[in-house]
Amino acid sequence: MATYDLEQQEQLDQVKHFWKQYGNLITWVLVLVLGAYAAWTGYLYWQQQRAVGAGGLYEELDRAAGAGNTDKAIQAFADLKGKYAGTTFAEQGALMVAKVAVEHQKADQGKAALQWLVDSGKNANLVAIARLRLAGIQMDAKQYDEALKTLSADTPAEFAALVQDRRGDVLLAQGKKDEAAKAYGEAWKSMDPTVEYRRFVEGKLTALGQPPAAAPNKVAPTN
Repeated sequence: MATYDLEQQEQLDQVKHFWKQYGNLITWVLVLVLGAYAAWTGYLYWQQQRAVGAGGLYEELDRAAGAGNTDKAIQAFADLKGKYAGTTFAEQGALMVAKVAVEHQKADQGKAALQWLVDSGKNANLVAIARLRLAGIQMDAKQYDEALKTLSADTPAEFAALVQDRRGDVLLAQGKKDEAAKAYGEAWKSMDPTVEYRRFVEGKLTALGQPPAAAPNKVAPTN
């Protein structure tokens, strides 16, 4: 019995020694782990609340745009951008409000929304769409240099043909027919042959007297 009590005492002394040496470190590690978990949980909750709030304002913007209420749509986007910048809802909202603003002769507001997306957007595909639309507005306003600059930025590969097509439009509006034809040619070559819009680009080239070269006819095998 005495031997058992002695072993217990030795174990207890070892625990005390270990805790004295490493207790503070263990405590701080636990505090950091629990703090990180609490922070992560709080971040997820914050993200969820942002998504809910942004989604509500986006729905409000969508309703206003559908009803043709440009002023209300612009205000809804301003709230969305101000409170939830960085969300996909805000970036999609920029495209929506720009469309309705331009349709209702408020090109400046539409241009501003697209410029915000170009400058601040995180979704590369949405930013590329914004660049194409912004360049179109700038072209209509005869701001050709600005339009070409807007189109000069890097964009995802899947938008390369559309960027070249829009460049062709801007160059043609400037009277630079040869440069426009070159851009249209690049767009035509980059597009999948199954894409219907490719025929429209081909029509532009034909109108400029530079139709794309037809694929060589296959020679039928002779028996």
